[in-house]
Amino acid sequence: MIYLDNSATTQPFPEVLESFYKGSTDFFANPSSIHQLGSRSEKLLSEARKQAARYLNVNETEVVFTSGGTEGNNLAIKGAAFMHQTRGKHIITSQVEHPSVLEACRSLETLGYEVSYVKVNEEGRVNLEDIKEEIREDTILVSLMSVNNELGTIQPIEEVANLLSSYPKILFHVDHVQGLGKVPIDIGNRGIDLCTLSGHKIHGLKGTGALIAKQHVSLFPLFHGGGQEKAQRSGTENLPGTTAFVKALRLIEELHSKEAEQLQSLHDQLYSSLQQIEKVKLNSPINGAPHIVNFSVPGYKPEVIIHSLGEREIYISTKSACSSKQPEVSSVLQACHLDRERTTSALRVSLSYLTTREEITRFIAAFHEVLEELEETMGRSL
Repeated sequence: MIYLDNSATTQPFPEVLESFYKGSTDFFANPSSIHQLGSRSEKLLSEARKQAARYLNVNETEVVFTSGGTEGNNLAIKGAAFMHQTRGKHIITSQVEHPSVLEACRSLETLGYEVSYVKVNEEGRVNLEDIKEEIREDTILVSLMSVNNELGTIQPIEEVANLLSSYPKILFHVDHVQGLGKVPIDIGNRGIDLCTLSGHKIHGLKGTGALIAKQHVSLFPLFHGGGQEKAQRSGTENLPGTTAFVKALRLIEELHSKEAEQLQSLHDQLYSSLQQIEKVKLNSPINGAPHIVNFSVPGYKPEVIIHSLGEREIYISTKSACSSKQPEVSSVLQACHLDRERTTSALRVSLSYLTTREEITRFIAAFHEVLEELEETMGRSL
């Protein structure tokens, strides 16, 4: 089996599963309970928060554990919008954000907010001047992803943070779900106010993650109840999931420090191999994230290619998992002004630190076979 759909989700590390099991058995008590078992759980939760803060270079009071990327993005965007609506109701984002950002923004539009969706270039990158032009007196939030989930395009996060430093009333939210452990950003940077992270993209577990909310940021909570997570995310804490998430954070940081060059080398091997196939049109920029390569095969249905590769136990995807059941056109590629043939025939291969050179070689060989088989079938059907 060759798994190349790591941007959709990653295989959990064994150490992560061990951490979850230990948290579920030895620390099953509710951290809010006042008896001794509850206190043990609360102490473990506190230690997990300290460790997460250390790995992410933030203060422990700034870590809000969540159920993952969608919740983090919704809490950041709606929480900021509701809390600061007396200051203004204008938000800036881009046309190529994850659905959890775009749909959160569209839901706010139904409540009277205005959203500017900044255009991107052919590589899916925003222009700093375009963001600057959209800033108004009533702008309260700018939300951008660090790495595009379909293309792997790296956005100019540091430059935007520097720009917004001249606008202290505008919060800057970064959706760092795809970049975490692959394309590091300095979350401790004063220019980043909110940052979304997800566990299952870094070999953690689904249903885990965190929103980093800097100390000066106030959010209107989406959940009300027992006041957990500084009242920003009420609900009994998922202690086993949280400890598993923090374990994954530590392991992915270690892998990045040791294996970043190897991952980039695999990316370059894949990119170069695809570049040599006449039928393939590469959509990802060559200088994008090291784990995502998006390409189109005009004239071929991506679902058919994925099915044929799946029969060989090789797994890739069409676009993002959260958009894969939507209409056939990739809205991200459409926003990049690519023609319909490319927007309807896109495929995404996404790597991890567990991917090997042999797997890339076998994928390319199988991909050649599939294209030849489909070409023969299409020829017979004419």
